[in-house]
Amino acid sequence: MTERVCVARIGAAHGVRGEVKLWSFTEDPEAVADYGPLETEDGMCHFEIESLRAAKEHFVARLKGIDSRNAAEALRNVELYVPRERLPAIDKEDTFYVADLIGLDAVTPDGDALGRVTAVHNFGAGDIIEIAPAKGAPLMLSFTGANVPDVNLEAGRIVVAVPNEIEAREG
Repeated sequence: MTERVCVARIGAAHGVRGEVKLWSFTEDPEAVADYGPLETEDGMCHFEIESLRAAKEHFVARLKGIDSRNAAEALRNVELYVPRERLPAIDKEDTFYVADLIGLDAVTPDGDALGRVTAVHNFGAGDIIEIAPAKGAPLMLSFTGANVPDVNLEAGRIVVAVPNEIEAREG
């Protein structure tokens, strides 16, 4: 399991006083402000959320020490992480941190290798899991119980029931 988990991404500057658009990836989107200082992927820069307010499909955040539009624009597309130990334990079955899915082996219900999970996307209509096969184009499927009936973090794999239309196209 990864030591740090991505919880947010900074978007464009909002206004001229250093506020930024912020996309939260936490189960409760407002909880992103509760995990203490957020850090860049390399851990070199830390950010504290001073204020957070809801906007259309994102938040507007004021980050401590960011007080100009230029400083805010320099942070565009920076992903923000927290150490795993600051996140709540997951007690619900079939609930995972996306970071824990990346790198898992993907196999068919019969155990045949399909590839490796390389990403989980959400373009607004639900999660999409991306699987890179040993050769060929990536496979992208809705991350639903029908398509992914089993996730086994301990075994390092997911079971993928490939829809018939994809099997026909690939076969």
